[in-house]
Parts: sequence; structure tokens; C-alpha cells
Amino acid sequence: MSTVLLIEDDQSIADMISIYLSEEGYVVYSAADGKQGLRLFEKQGPHVVILDIMLPDTNGVDLCRQLRAVSVVPILIISAKSEVSERVKALMLGADDFLCKPFSIRELAARIQALLRRSTKSKVGSVPNTDSKEQHRSIVVDMDKRCVYLHRVPIETTYSEFEMMKYFWLHPGKVFSRDELLSKIRGIDSLVTERSVDVHITNLRKKIEQDPKEPKHIQTVRGVGYKFEH
Repeated sequence: MSTVLLIEDDQSIADMISIYLSEEGYVVYSAADGKQGLRLFEKQGPHVVILDIMLPDTNGVDLCRQLRAVSVVPILIISAKSEVSERVKALMLGADDFLCKPFSIRELAARIQALLRRSTKSKVGSVPNTDSKEQHRSIVVDMDKRCVYLHRVPIETTYSEFEMMKYFWLHPGKVFSRDELLSKIRGIDSLVTERSVDVHITNLRKKIEQDPKEPKHIQTVRGVGYKFEH
């Protein structure tokens, strides 16, 4: 049974989400502010977090960054702020999805289901054979541990960043369009734009490239998309 941590200060919205998700079979823990949310996160270890941006004691985006620093749990941001800049900022700081208020509760549930489904598949996915050649590569992706290593040192990635690196790693040299990468990360349930792919690429380059402005591993194929080279 999957557990959901809902951090939302609007009691009517929190009740609506909690009741619906409970009826769908989820165990829902609800917090009305960031402080309580952090306590529940540490105590319950949820499978997914639903996080409102506007909280009485903190900014939800800052809280998202705190959670991402210690966990790769999928984070879905909900907010009345619909500006592209807000969505991009949330994604850059570790969110995996963004849903603007008002929203359909069925869409919210579908997005949660999609995040959990891909998270589960990643955990049970096959691990590529690690031969001596791979051991000497500067970048190694461990599917079982869900970890990316740079020169044998683990680097922090968000859920979506890891999913993207996984597909790059499994298909070196293959050119992925933005639509393909978006589909593999989000699935058909999410309505986020191709811009989020560029945000994740920028973040990954900052983490794995010696010079992010002159990338050697994640390369841009003009007019098409991106490819990965070892």
C-alpha cells in the first residue's frame, strides 16, 4: 500500500485530496505547514510527496529543495501560481511534476499513480553488466541503487534526472527528441511542456560535465534533441 505525504495549509483542499486518495487505496498523511511536513516525512518515509508552494511558515519550493537534498522520493508541486517561471524554478530545485490550481482531483491521482509506477519499475529494473570497461568510465549508472556515479563518487539526482540518465545510459549514442524524453520521464498522464526537459538537461550537465557550457557527455543535436556519449 503506497503512502502519500500531503503538505497543504488549505484545509478544504487537504480534506478533498485526503478523502479521494484514501478511497483510492492510499495511506495519506497530512501536514498544514512545512515544519509538520518535515516531521511526518522523517517519521513516515512516504512513497510520494504532494507539496503546496504557499505555506504559512515557509516557501514550498525551499521545502522541496530540503526534501530533495535527503531523498529521491517523487515530489508533486501544487500551486495557484501558474507562471512558467514558477514551474521552471520548482523543477530546477528538485520537483518531479507541477500541477496548477484549480485542478481535477482525478488528474492529481493519475499523476501520482504515474510517478509511483515509474518509481517501482525503476527499483525492480534489470541492472546492466558491469565489466572492466564500464568500471573505468567516468560516469556509471547503477539501476539497482538508483544512483549516478561520477568518477566513482555518487552524485545527487532528482527522480526525473535519474530517469533521464537511465535512458541515456542504456542507449549511448541514440538521439532522443524532447518529446521522447518527456514521455519516458512523465508518461502520458502529465501535461508539462518540453521546457522541463531542457531544465533537467541543464541540471544534469551542471552535475556531470567538467564544463557544462561545452558538454562532452550530454550533447545537443540541433533541431532534434539530445544524445549521451560515454
